Amino acid sequence: MRLLLAEDERSLSRALTVILERNHYAVDAVYNGEDALDWALLNEYDGIILDWMMPKKDGLTVLRRLRAAGRNTPVLMLTARAEVDNKVDGLDSGANDYLTKPFETRELLARLRAMLRTGAPAPDTKLRFGNIALDGARFELEGPAGRLVLGNKEYQMLEMLLRHPGHVISPETFMERIWGTESDTEQSVVWVNISYLRRKLESIGADIIIKVQRGIGYAVQEKK
Repeated sequence: MRLLLAEDERSLSRALTVILERNHYAVDAVYNGEDALDWALLNEYDGIILDWMMPKKDGLTVLRRLRAAGRNTPVLMLTARAEVDNKVDGLDSGANDYLTKPFETRELLARLRAMLRTGAPAPDTKLRFGNIALDGARFELEGPAGRLVLGNKEYQMLEMLLRHPGHVISPETFMERIWGTESDTEQSVVWVNISYLRRKLESIGADIIIKVQRGIGYAVQEKK
């Protein structure tokens, strides 16, 4: 499942991203309300974790704008505000649940699981293109010759490609979306993971390929 995490405290955001990825969620992290609104409107997420106090736009404003735009993505609000009135404001504005800081990791994960079960009708978790399917619930890649489990980064990269077939995605975009803007990881890791994905697609009999446009980026397309 794919989540949007909007938390302006960078250290907390990094810690939550690690925890969520270890529990098999794909995570896009943003650090202000303006980016949170833009990303939530431009992308399809299974759930959103939204901090109340953020620069540029606060979480409550972001939530109200999302609901006004007709977006019903389940939202878990995070805040240091424990007053009942604040909780009521959040819930009345369309939040599905509310968690007060500081919180236990187990409680966050439990609330998230409950919210994703009940916040919206369960969608088909599989992305399909050509003769393959990417299962977001199991992190599995399926094809005519079998199925296999992808690593977290491999999964996120293939998901990005399959959501935009034929669209070229640059290495910089992969780095920003998956590894984060503050990562010290070398950009060569993108090519390494693309190589792994190519071999895995071939091993399951896929009729799609990942094409490289030298100096520009990568795109997924059906074999000709």
